Amino acid sequence: MIEVIIRKDKNGNYSDFSVSGHAGFAQAINSEKDLVCASVSVLVINTINALEKLTDIGMKVDSDEKKGVIECKFSDVPNESEKVLVDAMVLGIDSIESEYGTRFCRLRFEEV
Repeated sequence: MIEVIIRKDKNGNYSDFSVSGHAGFAQAINSEKDLVCASVSVLVINTINALEKLTDIGMKVDSDEKKGVIECKFSDVPNESEKVLVDAMVLGIDSIESEYGTRFCRLRFEEV
């Protein structure tokens, strides 16, 4: 299962997010392609790339492809444009969770 944790401060500002695990969807349906894993990966990587290329937000990104882990920590409070990019990622992941179920993808929010 892929676990996505979105962390916000007490004011509702994004502070960081992490993604870990593998969906296991391909094995469950006896397929060579894991649509859930690929979809989550595209959303997360595109969001990070968009934040890096289109905004000035300070952030630190760590990843380990073998372990299926990516972490993104913001050093600044995201402005409205940066927030919208992360909101779009969250919307997409929430849709994947709704479509395929928490057996394959789980989205959680934490306050830090």
